[in-house]
Amino acid sequence: MAAPSAPASFDPWASAFLADPYPAYAELRARGRVLHYAPTDQWLVPHHADVSALLRDRRLGRTYQHRFSHEEFGRTAPPPEHEPFHTLNDHGMLDLEPPDHTRIRRLVSKAFTPRTVERLRPYVHGLADDLVSRLVAEGGGDLLTDVAEPLPVAVIAEMLGIPESDRAPLRPWSADICGMYELNPSKETAAKAVRASVEFSDYLRELIARRRKAPGDDLISGLIAAHDEDDDRLTEQEMISTCVLLLNAGHEATVNATVNGWWALFRNPGQLAALRADHSLVPSAVEELMRYDTPLQLFERWVLDEIEIDGTVIPRGAELALLFGSANHDPAVFTSPDRLDLTRRDNPHISFSAGIHYCIGAPLARIELAASMTSLLRKAPTLRPAAEPVRKPNFVIRGLTGLSVEVA
Repeated sequence: MAAPSAPASFDPWASAFLADPYPAYAELRARGRVLHYAPTDQWLVPHHADVSALLRDRRLGRTYQHRFSHEEFGRTAPPPEHEPFHTLNDHGMLDLEPPDHTRIRRLVSKAFTPRTVERLRPYVHGLADDLVSRLVAEGGGDLLTDVAEPLPVAVIAEMLGIPESDRAPLRPWSADICGMYELNPSKETAAKAVRASVEFSDYLRELIARRRKAPGDDLISGLIAAHDEDDDRLTEQEMISTCVLLLNAGHEATVNATVNGWWALFRNPGQLAALRADHSLVPSAVEELMRYDTPLQLFERWVLDEIEIDGTVIPRGAELALLFGSANHDPAVFTSPDRLDLTRRDNPHISFSAGIHYCIGAPLARIELAASMTSLLRKAPTLRPAAEPVRKPNFVIRGLTGLSVEVA
């Protein structure tokens, strides 16, 4: 049975779609469980049940190179000039499959423990209060650059043990590297990602060398020391890739969830008023805002072994696009999914993924989001938008170029 094609409303490069992709997702879900999208030669999966199941399906993988060469898989190897990016990206656990993924995640988990995360809670809340106090003192500013960005970047840098004097390039490096996760990135985007990969890797290589000589109470020192019962340890490249992954994944989602979330609150004044009246809603508000305007809209999987979805056979070598944003608005799972409801209790959103690639930093992200929201509610109860924000011209990582706010 042939799968339907994606409707014209699904256009990841169109400004109207980027402004509000959720009506197009409704069309996708109405058309079927899997749809082919010719411009990227991907199979779109829009339903929550399918996305959730496929994230756990071992016939799919974030990579195929543990089983096949590029030629065997029917794919073209990336250009040689992109090698620094792929070396960095391909040694991080997000883009590995077992057994390498299992080994690296186990070793990283020895250093990135719940106790490590919990120990950061006072630092996170103190920093959030400081950032919000400065915003209030100025009468407003850009919520993105004044609060949303500096908070998670500083927290991950503090966790890794990156000195404050070295932190300025972290966000630009991350932004340039993450540009490669968009659909069909341009040559300019790829060149920026390669340059950032080289510079970030060189910096971390030097920092790791310093920590080997003088270990500290930080995650990099913990990664150096981490070993299992067979004395298996992370290689230097695995440590570098892990640190970059923790920074990129550890703040991109938090930054975009913060600004997407506050813009959603400003557009739903009744919900914002309820939150301001009852700060105990913050935990459920964080979950609902992550669902309502999902910061990571798409997660890709390679088909390692032929699968069938609703009568459509997807061959080995194909690429699935699991649409998190669509899954999070599926009426089969969420009552009135297009309505923001901060009291929503049954909220199995998949914004942090699922299966073996479930976000290892989800507990820290929740602490950061709750901390900044609580500080803004307490210290800036009259916070309001000062201008209509502009969407970033990105589909996969959904965010704003800024969010200008003022405190009356």
